[in-house]
Amino acid sequence: MTRLHWVRHGPTHATVMLGWTDRPADLSDREAVARLDAALPRKALLVSSDLSRAARTADLLGEGRVRLPHDPRLREIHFGAWEDRSFAAIEAGTPERIRAFWRDAGPARAPGGETWHELQHRVTQAVQELCTRHPGEEIVIVAHFGPILTGLQRALGLSIQEAFAHRIDPLSITSMTLGPSGWSIGPVNRLA
Repeated sequence: MTRLHWVRHGPTHATVMLGWTDRPADLSDREAVARLDAALPRKALLVSSDLSRAARTADLLGEGRVRLPHDPRLREIHFGAWEDRSFAAIEAGTPERIRAFWRDAGPARAPGGETWHELQHRVTQAVQELCTRHPGEEIVIVAHFGPILTGLQRALGLSIQEAFAHRIDPLSITSMTLGPSGWSIGPVNRLA
């Protein structure tokens, strides 16, 4: 069985659409990072998105773990023209488009961005590759809200809206196990 431990990167305190915008995480709460580190398997492989908020979080979890190269397929969804803009500003400029983006998230996209289906496809490819290359291993994946939700969606057979109902806090752990009969989940959004 291959066990994945998804970790959401440290908080950014952003109040804007933050997808591929490379804003650093606030990792000043060393006690929270230490608790997270202690809650993860020490001999696990470690991989992260290439965005600095995930990569830096992974750096702090690296001691004793084998670090795999950053994988850009684990990035957050790309919000295109909405990147680094407030929800209010986007709502004021393109109210129907932003509503459609959340209401019909699968095929809808921000101008110049990607769809939920595209996010899910690239993250699924990355996860399948990890599971194929490292069968039976424990793998810590430091990523973002969207990629973690795509993992839950796929493993549990959820609709997009059902996946959106899950809370995924910064520095939380969401674990999934791939066994002979498919995926099992638990716990979700565990804070160490």
